[in-house]
Amino acid sequence: MAHPKSRISKQRRNKRRTHHAAAMPQLATCKSTGEVHMYHRTYQDTDGNTFYRGKMLIKSAEEA
Repeated sequence: MAHPKSRISKQRRNKRRTHHAAAMPQLATCKSTGEVHMYHRTYQDTDGNTFYRGKMLIKSAEEA
């Protein structure tokens, strides 16, 4: 069974992990609706319609 030759301190371990921070997600603005959304994700406008790549996928049910 593998085991370390010497113990690595918590401080040394944490210094190595400082570069693993999450990056900010890349955002896009839809040309047709003007909504800000994440790339490669569906998004909804203020009326509840679902869009993907500027095209309407699901139209919201209109209430009477």
